[in-house]
Amino acid sequence: MNAIWIKSTYSGDNGGDCVEVALSSHAAGWTKSSHSGDTGDCLELARLGGVVAVRDSKRQDGPVLLITAGGWRAFRDGLKDGGFGGSTA
Repeated sequence: MNAIWIKSTYSGDNGGDCVEVALSSHAAGWTKSSHSGDTGDCLELARLGGVVAVRDSKRQDGPVLLITAGGWRAFRDGLKDGGFGGSTA
């Protein structure tokens, strides 16, 4: 079983005394986009406080990408606005 590790926002970048919390990736409350079809090529998201976890729906025990909530909003809004070379949804 994978765990999602989140470092405390009070921890510094110098690798010193840090506090990390582990959440089971199975208990994270993953959701799939309503735009996902039946092809299985989907991303799943889990909101974990100020962090958004992203994983491949086909590899639920695989790696997880953690993005700050603000970073995720900027990415999502960029996709909606067609800012990455794609068309707007």
